[in-house]
Amino acid sequence: MTEFPIVDIAALAGIDAAAKRAVAAELGRACREIGFFYITGHGVPEAVVADVFAAARTFFAEPRAAKQRLSIKHAPHNRGYVDLSEEQLDPTGGEDRKEAFNIGLELAPDHPEIVAGAPFRGANFWPDLPGWRTVMLDYFERCWAVGRRLHRGFSLDLGVPEDFFEDKLDAPLAVLRLLHYPAGSPEAARDLGAGEHTDYGNVTILATDGVAGLEVRDRAGRWIPAPTIPGSFVCNIADCLMRWTNDTYVSTPHRVAAPARERYSIAFFLDPNPEARVASIVAGPAKYPPISAADYLRQRLDATYAHRAQP
Repeated sequence: MTEFPIVDIAALAGIDAAAKRAVAAELGRACREIGFFYITGHGVPEAVVADVFAAARTFFAEPRAAKQRLSIKHAPHNRGYVDLSEEQLDPTGGEDRKEAFNIGLELAPDHPEIVAGAPFRGANFWPDLPGWRTVMLDYFERCWAVGRRLHRGFSLDLGVPEDFFEDKLDAPLAVLRLLHYPAGSPEAARDLGAGEHTDYGNVTILATDGVAGLEVRDRAGRWIPAPTIPGSFVCNIADCLMRWTNDTYVSTPHRVAAPARERYSIAFFLDPNPEARVASIVAGPAKYPPISAADYLRQRLDATYAHRAQP
C-alpha cells in the first residue's frame, strides 16, 4: 500500500523494555533510510481527528477579511493566518498555493515569557467560532504527547537515556498548523500546493484528508506519493533533529502537488524549547555548531516569509 514503513508505537507507552527497544529499532531504521514513516497505535481517536478537520473547514470558509484580521503579519511569534501565496517554501519555485493557520503553545497573557517578549512566545490568535479553541488545544496536547513518545523511541535507538529529550520538549516551540489547498488550475501550473522543502524542527506529525498531494523525495531522487492510511499519522524527521543526531537521521525533502480537488491537512510541528541547546548527541566530529532552538527557528522562518525580512 505504501513504500514507507508503518510503525505501531503503542509499546512506547508501556513498561515492556524489550517491546520498546523493538519499536525504537523500527523507528531508527525508518529515520536512517527514508526519514518518512507512518505511525499507528498513537492513541488519538479518529473522532478527535475528524473534529479538527471539521473545525479547520469552518475557519477556512470564513470571509477573507475575517481571516486577515488574524494575520501572521500582526505578530512576530509565528501565530495566526497565512493567506494564499503568502508563503514560498522553495525560493527557486513558484508560490505556494495554500492558506494556513498556526497555533502555538498556549500560555497565559501574564506568563513571564510573554511579558518579557521572549522569542516565539506570544498569545495565540483565535477566531470567533464556538468551541473552536477547545478543539484545537485538545488536539495540540494529544499530538504533543505523541511527539514526546516518539522521542523516547528515538533516544533508545540513538543510545542516549530514554528521557533525554523530555526537558527539551516540556515547553516547546511547537506549532499546530491547519492547511487548506484549493483545487489546482491550469493557469497556476507552475505553482505547487507547497514547494519542495524540509521541515524545521524535530518531527512532524501529519493528518491528511484522503486527497492526494503529498510527495516525498527518496534517497535515489524519486518523488513518491504518500497515500492516506486510515487511523495513522504520517511522520517525518525535520532539520533540527538531523542536527542533534549529526546526520544519523536525515530530513527528507517533500512537497505538495497542486491537488485535483480541494485538500486539507493538519500538521503538528514539534520544535524544541526555545533555550534548548541543539548539538550533536552521537559519537564523531560534529558537523554543525551548537545553536539554540529559537535561533535556529528564527533563521528558517526569516528565509520563508517575505514580511519577516523587511526592516
